[in-house]
This record gives sequence, structure tokens and C-alpha cells, in this order.
Amino acid sequence: MAGGTDLLIGEFVRSFDDRHRLAIPPELASPLMAGGRKCALAKERQGCLSIWTQSEWKLQVESAVDVLRAKWKAGLLVQRSSQVQDVGRLLSTRHRWVSLAGRGRLVVPEGFREFLGVEPGGTVIVVGAAVCIELWQPSAWHAFITAEMPQFRQQLGELIG
Repeated sequence: MAGGTDLLIGEFVRSFDDRHRLAIPPELASPLMAGGRKCALAKERQGCLSIWTQSEWKLQVESAVDVLRAKWKAGLLVQRSSQVQDVGRLLSTRHRWVSLAGRGRLVVPEGFREFLGVEPGGTVIVVGAAVCIELWQPSAWHAFITAEMPQFRQQLGELIG
């Protein structure tokens, strides 16, 4: 995680139960829960949700909101008010606070289930995305990984080079 020492890495196949619960693998749940059981569940892209520690999510969102607020107060965004409204709508509906239960079990709330596109009993791909955990609908994961894999070496080189 960005503020921690360990990166969240790994790919796991899990299933939703009939109550829309999902067991996060211990390899990913343990580092996530080190900061407490309360996490942010966020809509990333159609077929993908992410799980962030409370502190990481607050840091990212609050810093972006502070910049928007300052620019708005300074009158720098008056001509872009509809864009600011769009961002406000997405900020208002993009995440929800959730708690990880014992053994890293998570209930995915209504609205987020539909965005993910996985029914009870369905398969979810749980991915460690270095700084957060992602939950993927299998076909969305396949499309993403197929599109991104050719650039992997270049991206890694840019980050570590």
C-alpha cells in the first residue's frame, strides 16, 4: 500500500455467496486490515471495484477535494461548473465505507454489486493492485489484462528505472 511497506500482489479466484459476501484471501486481507477493518469500496471501471484502507482513501480524496475547493473559491473553475458538478456527482457515489468481517469477509453493497456485474454464486477475480485490492468481473479482468499486458515491461521499466 502506498503508505505501507508491502505491495498487495496476487491473483485469486473467489465466489460470491448468496448474501453477496466475498472472502478476501488472507494474503491481501491481512495487510489491508492492519490499518483497521473499515475500508473504502470504490467503483473503478465497469466490472471493477477497489478496496482501500481508510487512511489511503481519505488521503487521496481529501487532497483532490482540497485542490478543487481552492480553485473554485478562487474563481478558476467558474467556466467549468458543469465539469465540477460531474466530478461532485461521481465523488458522491463512487465509494462507500465497508467493514471487513472476520477472516477478511466483505459484503458488497447494492449498487456496487450491479456495477461489478457478478451475481450470487458467481466468480470474482481478486487482484492485488499494489496499493489496493481490486475485485473484477471475470470477462472485464480478461479484457483489461489482455489490453495491458503488452505494455507491462515498459510500464515497469518507467517505474523502476
